[in-house]
Amino acid sequence: MTFSKGSAMENNNTVLEQCLNEPEMSLSERLDPSPKHDAGHYIDISPVRGSRTLDVAEGETFDNTYMLGETSALTELPFDNVVVGSGAKVNIVVLIMPGVSIDLPLAVDIVGEGADVTISGLYLSGSDEKVRIRTEVRHRVASCTSYQLFNGIASGHSNVKFYGKIVVAPDAQKTEAYQTNHNLVISEGAKAESKPQLEIYADDVKCSHGATVGQLNEDERFYMRSRGSCQCR
Repeated sequence: MTFSKGSAMENNNTVLEQCLNEPEMSLSERLDPSPKHDAGHYIDISPVRGSRTLDVAEGETFDNTYMLGETSALTELPFDNVVVGSGAKVNIVVLIMPGVSIDLPLAVDIVGEGADVTISGLYLSGSDEKVRIRTEVRHRVASCTSYQLFNGIASGHSNVKFYGKIVVAPDAQKTEAYQTNHNLVISEGAKAESKPQLEIYADDVKCSHGATVGQLNEDERFYMRSRGSCQCR
């Protein structure tokens, strides 16, 4: 098989054209951890606005903690996406308690300069729960900051997944964006999967992302058992 430089350029242009000509992207498509194609170019999709949109207007502050699980009246967030205006501050904390399976989608569009967004969460799964967290923070304008931190413990036969993404638009200079996910697996039947993603199309930014999936070694298990603080098996 022969493959010429010209045909490669034509293929790339065709993929990009398909991306740009697609209809408005739904929230589910935006948060898909395995997109059907990637043209390697920034695609400017419109912010999703609907009945489950949280709008934080210019200069406003939104600070709230949500507990999801059997002991709470909530099993999902009251919104799927957040639109953040100029100078606004957002702090969202999500606690997912044991005993409930949850699919948590959350997309954030930063549309005003000077905005500051923090999203953090803790999930504890001890039986056969299935927990999936999908986030995307999209920096559309310059001089904004965002922080994502999600940590979890998986035991029993639970299955936890974290799919996170940061997207920095070409005009979003002076962006600071950070994403971290840590998972501790404390039983042989439990599973944890993490897929952090970072797409940067500006050149004057500070961004990082990282993830860990680990287990307690035998010395750590003994230390915690000896103090009555661990039921690790």
